[in-house]
Order: sequence, then structure tokens, then C-alpha cells
Amino acid sequence: MSTITAPINTAGDTKVIGLIGAAHFISHFLQLSLPPLLPILNIEFNVSFTELGLVVTVFYVASALGQATAGILVDRYGAHRLLVAGLSLLAVAIAAISLATHYWMLLPLAALGGLGNSVFHPADLSILSHRVRQSRVGRAYAVHGVAGSLGFVASPLLIGEVAILSNWRIALLAAGCLGLAVAVLLWANRGSLTYALTHAAQAHPSEKKPGFLAAFGSPIVLLAFAYFAMTAFAGTGIQTFSVTAFTEGYGLPLRVATWGLTAYLIGSTCGMLAGGFLADRTENHHRVAMTGISIVAAIMLFIATRSALGVSVVGLLFAAGFSGGITSPSRDVLIRRAAAMARAGTGSVFGLVYSGFDIGSSIAPLLFGVLVDQHATHAVFLTIACGYAMAVPTVLKVQHRARTPAAVVRAAE
Repeated sequence: MSTITAPINTAGDTKVIGLIGAAHFISHFLQLSLPPLLPILNIEFNVSFTELGLVVTVFYVASALGQATAGILVDRYGAHRLLVAGLSLLAVAIAAISLATHYWMLLPLAALGGLGNSVFHPADLSILSHRVRQSRVGRAYAVHGVAGSLGFVASPLLIGEVAILSNWRIALLAAGCLGLAVAVLLWANRGSLTYALTHAAQAHPSEKKPGFLAAFGSPIVLLAFAYFAMTAFAGTGIQTFSVTAFTEGYGLPLRVATWGLTAYLIGSTCGMLAGGFLADRTENHHRVAMTGISIVAAIMLFIATRSALGVSVVGLLFAAGFSGGITSPSRDVLIRRAAAMARAGTGSVFGLVYSGFDIGSSIAPLLFGVLVDQHATHAVFLTIACGYAMAVPTVLKVQHRARTPAAVVRAAE
């Protein structure tokens, strides 16, 4: 495990937050660069959508497997190095896909891209946790989340537009070059992203467990892992199949269904911004997280039990997105506390916990795809509601296990 000395100069908070926000934006931009092109790749490589879906699954599985290792490397060698290396690998993989001439080439390149993607959460959140002053860390987490959401929003628009105006190869090549440009920017400003590492074993000779083993063996960290897996599973269901479910099962026009998803993403962004300020002003982060995801579960259950929604779906999904988004900064504060309680490195904990996010994201397309194929569109939203509802008790248990003398948490932070 590693501990991190607090930055002496806190005047650069805004710069650090901006750099990490740029990294998270481009990571999500590159992460979503392939899905808008699937209809084109379907014709280009003469393969089924199931085979193309496998490419996306390979990406997320590789990212999930890589996050725990990335967390260990962050604690041992510094987050800024892993961040630049991961972004470079992801950008090169996306650019290389533009040169693919056969379907099978997509699979190893997707795996390489997933490995590059695996570094962002452990690296980003470790840097924010220890380079941003405590009074602003909630807002820093919020900006981080918002930047990622904006990357998701921008990617289909820009990638799709470039592909239409030119072709899909140029679109992916341009996206990869943009990623490399951001990697160069981060490396040029690495002085703002570095922090001093000291090995806890030197301060506590009796403590022999490596940071990752301490994290992996901690119940509080495993509970947080379960929370991420379930909320990511449910959230991926909304982002991936809500439009299809609304058009096929509820008879909504495509434009209304699309606006519903857009409202969800906008609501999520607004919620993250509000949640950042809330996280800096409350100690009851578990209540924020529990309340937010409970509201999302209730909204999804309401949608599942209705046969006609009309334009009200736009308002419902905005409320769901806002309620889910407001939990994100408080959720990350809870994970930070989990790292302190587990006496494990922040990178190791964030890496392990966020691998649950990728696992949930990789499972969701398969299950929800089956439901849509079986025309069980109302069951899509019922399943989403269950995913969120099952995550609520994990937050309560995390808070229960995190109750400890305040001095211990302060010392770890």
C-alpha cells in the first residue's frame, strides 16, 4: 500500500481538475467511438451485429481485467505515468482499427483499447484525491464525471458526422490522433499531476500485506465493487436499449425515444454538478447515494408498469438521470473512505472497485439484448429497476463498515 502526501501548493486545483477532466472526456469519447459505426461496419466486414457486439464486449472485459492491475501500478509508480500510457494505448488502438481489413483484426485491437481504458479511473481519481484540497474534492469528482458524460454525448455526434462527410476510417483515425494530442498535453503538464509516494510498510513494519491484497480482502471494498457492478449494469441497460425498447414496446416515435435518452444524459450531467457541491457540504454521503438510486429504481419501475408514456418519457428520464448523477461525487467520496478503512492504496481500491463497473457494463448488453429479441421490452425497465434496487443495501453496508474513529480516516486522508 502507498500513502500520499498532501500537496503543499493548492493554488493549482483548477488546473489539475481541468487536465483530469480533459483526460476523462477523451477516454469516454474514444470508448464510444465504435458503436455509432456499427451499421457501417456491419456492411464493411459483412458480419452480424452479434459479432460486432462481441468486439464491444471484448473491450469492456479487457478493461475490467486491467483495472485492478492498473490500480496496483498507480500506487507503485505514480498515476500520471499510467494515465499517459493508458491514453496513448487507447488512442493508438482506435486509430489502428481504422486500418483493419478483416473482422478478426477488430478483436485484438479492442482488447488493447480496453487495457488502455483500464487506467483512467484509478489514475484520475488518485490524482484528484491527493492533488485537490479536501474542501473541493467533491466538486473535483463532479467535474470528472461530467467531463466523461460529455465525452459520451460528443462521440456519436462527431464520429458519426465525420463518417458521413468522409468515411469511417478517417473518423477513427482522427479520434485516435485527438487522443494522442491530449496524451501529449498531459505529459507536458505532468508536474501538476504528480504527488509523492511513500510506502506504508516503512511507517508500519508490522503491516506486510500489499495494497491490492488488502483491498481485495476488504469487505467494504467488495461491497463497493458490487455496488458499481449493479449500477453499471442498470445504467448500461438505459443507455444501450432504452431507445429500442421505447420504440418497439411502447410505440414511441424514434425522435421522442431519442430525446428521452438525451434528457437522461443531460439530467445525469446536471445531477453530477449538483452532487459535487452537495458532496462538499455533507458527511451523509451514503444517504445521498441511497436516495438517488432509490429514486431511479422507482422511476424505472413506474415505466415498466405503464403501457403508454408519450412525451412524458422525456421528463421521467431527465429525473432519473439527475437522481443517478447526483450520487456520483458522494459515491466516489465513499470509495475514498473505503481505501482509508481498508488500509490499501487509493489506486488499488479505485482500480478494483471500478472493474465492477466494466463487468456490469459487459454483461448488460447480452441480457438486455435477449429481452429485446424476445419482445419483453417492459421487462427491460423492470430489470433495470431491480439492478438499482439491489445496489441500495450495499451502500448501507459500506457506511456501516466505514464507521470508525474519525482520527483514523483523517490520518489516512
